[in-house]
Amino acid sequence: MTFHFNAIDHIQLAAPMGSEMEARKFFSEILGFTEIEKPEELKKRGGVWFAFGNQQIHIGIEEPFAPAKKAHPAFEVENIEALEQHLTKNNITITKDENLPGAKRFYVSDPFGNRIEILEWI
Repeated sequence: MTFHFNAIDHIQLAAPMGSEMEARKFFSEILGFTEIEKPEELKKRGGVWFAFGNQQIHIGIEEPFAPAKKAHPAFEVENIEALEQHLTKNNITITKDENLPGAKRFYVSDPFGNRIEILEWI
């Protein structure tokens, strides 16, 4: 082949109209992601973008809205136990899953019901 994939540029999750402040609270205040500026032309669509390291997650407005219950992003972290304690302290429900050999992992839902996997390879 004369082409190749380099990386995932961003992940997009859907959210209902008017949910930008909830997204900011969860992704920025709780998870610690940095909000980044959307291009001017895309601002009128609503939603909000975040970054962590070289990765981006875009929260896009979708009507009618239906959360992703099975499809999900998976975030690899360091010190998953500390993150679990932090999320629990912030009233985020955690669903543990020990079915992936070589990893500690759990699932959470964003404020809109989208599934998010958190894992740490051991």
